[in-house]
Amino acid sequence: MQLIDPNHPTYRHLWVRILIVVVCFGWGIFEFIGGDPFWGVLALGAGGYSFYMLIWTFDPKPPEVATPAADDAEEDSEEKPAAEAEKKAE
Repeated sequence: MQLIDPNHPTYRHLWVRILIVVVCFGWGIFEFIGGDPFWGVLALGAGGYSFYMLIWTFDPKPPEVATPAADDAEEDSEEKPAAEAEKKAE
């Protein structure tokens, strides 16, 4: 199960990815200092997962370019002879 999509445009910049990891680890440390180890473990876990997905194994794929215009052109070319044949029949 993938919780973070590394191909999302938000994660394109390195400083954004580093900021997310630092905030998660910082919040975990803050929770431990505040005396709540449960939330500290959760925040450190989120930081570890963020580090793994956004820094350690970060390899974004280029965005896929869909070409729906080419599909429409093929459909239009098939419809035109049929429409012309109907006009000639009239």
